[in-house]
Amino acid sequence: MKLALGPLLYYWSREDTLAFYEAAAGWPVDIVYLGETVCSRRHLMRLADWLEVADRLAGAGKEVVLSSLPLVESESDLKAMRKLVGNGRHRVEANDFGAVRLCIEAGVGFVAGATLNVYNPETLAMLAEAGAFRWVPPVEMNRAMLEAMPVPAGVATEVFAYGRLPLAYSARCFTARRYNLQKDDCQFKCLEHPDGLTLYTREDQPFLAMNGIQTQSARIYTLAHRVGELADTGVEVLRLSPQYRNMAAVVAHYREALAGAPADPAELRKFMYADPCDGYWLGKSGQDFLPGQAA
Repeated sequence: MKLALGPLLYYWSREDTLAFYEAAAGWPVDIVYLGETVCSRRHLMRLADWLEVADRLAGAGKEVVLSSLPLVESESDLKAMRKLVGNGRHRVEANDFGAVRLCIEAGVGFVAGATLNVYNPETLAMLAEAGAFRWVPPVEMNRAMLEAMPVPAGVATEVFAYGRLPLAYSARCFTARRYNLQKDDCQFKCLEHPDGLTLYTREDQPFLAMNGIQTQSARIYTLAHRVGELADTGVEVLRLSPQYRNMAAVVAHYREALAGAPADPAELRKFMYADPCDGYWLGKSGQDFLPGQAA
């Protein structure tokens, strides 16, 4: 089973972003996803910058994939997506069916991202015929649903296995709203929240996290203690979503689990900035954490 470092979901400074991927070149991950997958207003890293980082990571032996936006709202977004699909050097993750169409037109194979919301065999078969060589199920898909999905030959399955769960996207910016700002004048407040902005209930319980136009889980989804179940289900790639601190330790923990070492959730918790959950994999509430219960 391979480890993938998912695309950076948050808005970090250019310096922090470059330093992160410089370090990632030495981590035991097989695949690295790059690019902006949340908000088109985040411009500190341009496509040329991502391509430069991609070339360095490819030189370090990583499979590099450039990820597209899941919500295309303007002609400029579409123009940027055309450039990304036509980069000519690295593979693409299509997170919007517009990106799928561009990949088909360009004759480019692609990863079918989780935001394509593939829930049935017919859709997956159509994407495989269109050129998908790997697919990422929606984050709420449980083990039973995944086992029941007939995956076409030549298509690998990649599961979101660590990080705050990306749950939904909106044309509105929730982080800007928090500061009483308009989306077009957000003052890039996301930079102040490198792991998202936690939303609490009236009982002061963490409920969701705001990340610009993206809604996430407040808890951190983790399946390190379930690598055996994942392997039995036919999963070939585990996706780890970047966090601001301790990501190298998280990657090492997953790599050790894949090598057969016992995955102690309490040990991983030392490197997490929020409480864990694994409920979706079990077909239960997404906020649940039941490490002793088999799916």
